[in-house]
Amino acid sequence: MSPKRERIDPMGTKRKGILFVISAPSGAGKTTLIGRVVRVLQGLSLSVSCTTRRPRPGEVHGKDYFFISMEEFQDMADKKMLLEWAMVHGMLYGTPASNLKVLDEGDDLVLDIDTQGATLIKRQIPDGVFIYIMPPSLKTLEDRLRARGGDSEEAVAIRLRNAEKELDHAGWYDYIIINKDIDEASKALQSIIIAERSRAHRVLAS
Repeated sequence: MSPKRERIDPMGTKRKGILFVISAPSGAGKTTLIGRVVRVLQGLSLSVSCTTRRPRPGEVHGKDYFFISMEEFQDMADKKMLLEWAMVHGMLYGTPASNLKVLDEGDDLVLDIDTQGATLIKRQIPDGVFIYIMPPSLKTLEDRLRARGGDSEEAVAIRLRNAEKELDHAGWYDYIIINKDIDEASKALQSIIIAERSRAHRVLAS
């Protein structure tokens, strides 16, 4: 996570952070893209979600996700500690509401969530920036899912079916990036974030 730093607008008041909501079908390369951009751009934090699924090889608790039990997740939901949550591929995913505190400190925040969660966030935070990462084709997506490993044939089939449904929601996002080449897609994502930081209403906001 990039070190927090206070940003001041030209009028001398502290700038409020921007919420970037990024969605994509499983296997589109969203996690890799976000990881690259967060490492490069200062003042950009990644929201760590909670999930009831088991970690994949190489994933770290507290860094990639908070891997918790169904009972722990339900307790957080009952106590209104989640900004949004949804069932995805048979597992629960949710965004801790406490993650949004960095926005008041002047940091920008990236939410890596599915289209269900993004719809809920849009209703609560309409001035967020919504970005959809799209694969060049469903065949490419299938190849990436199989190459990634860790998923059964049944799981791959479910993810592909869900991807077809999710792609129907791409039209209401503010931006769409087709991840044909990871380097070009990374540049596109960085450009969007940099441009949004320079929008007049954000720079001049008190």
